Amino acid sequence: MDFEFTVQGMTCGHCEMAVKKAIARLDITAQVHIDRIHNSVKVEHSNQTKEALSRAITQEGYVVS
Repeated sequence: MDFEFTVQGMTCGHCEMAVKKAIARLDITAQVHIDRIHNSVKVEHSNQTKEALSRAITQEGYVVS
């Protein structure tokens, strides 16, 4: 499944990597596309629920809306 999130708090490349790694821990096959300027995180081809992915991002310290 494909999901899109608005994620507040990503300010640098390290933030992007933290989000990508959090998602990869849940689903190594998911494709993650991040647009930090627009606070956008797109997850494609994931076998996880939207809630699980959102929780993983939140646990890294970011606000998902």
